[in-house]
Amino acid sequence: MNERQRAGSDSPYEQTFGFARAVREGNRIIVAGTGPVEPDGSTTPGDTAAQAARCCTIILAAIEQLGGSAADVVRTRMLLTDPADQDAVGAVHARFFGEARPAATMAGVAWLCRPEWKVEIEAEAVLRG
Repeated sequence: MNERQRAGSDSPYEQTFGFARAVREGNRIIVAGTGPVEPDGSTTPGDTAAQAARCCTIILAAIEQLGGSAADVVRTRMLLTDPADQDAVGAVHARFFGEARPAATMAGVAWLCRPEWKVEIEAEAVLRG
């Protein structure tokens, strides 16, 4: 496959900021930083774990749209606004990506696109075969 493919999501930032949720080039899929955005563009309600689960759901939908699966994920980055949330986000990460066991980074940041966002996650996948 030589053609670059793109996947989108419900994030209002994709059009405004001019980016794709995910891009596939060959056997590699790169998923942009993904915040907890609901289909209507609102922020996912609830605690950090609920927001992290929404981020992972959006990420997997993009990867699947481009022909991959959770098993293909080789790298993730989790950005948190409160380090006290690391265990909750780590547990969600394990639920979605634990079998793939990707290389992962979790880091604290001062802010994300919306003040109510507590987490943003990005991922990379490499398709086998």
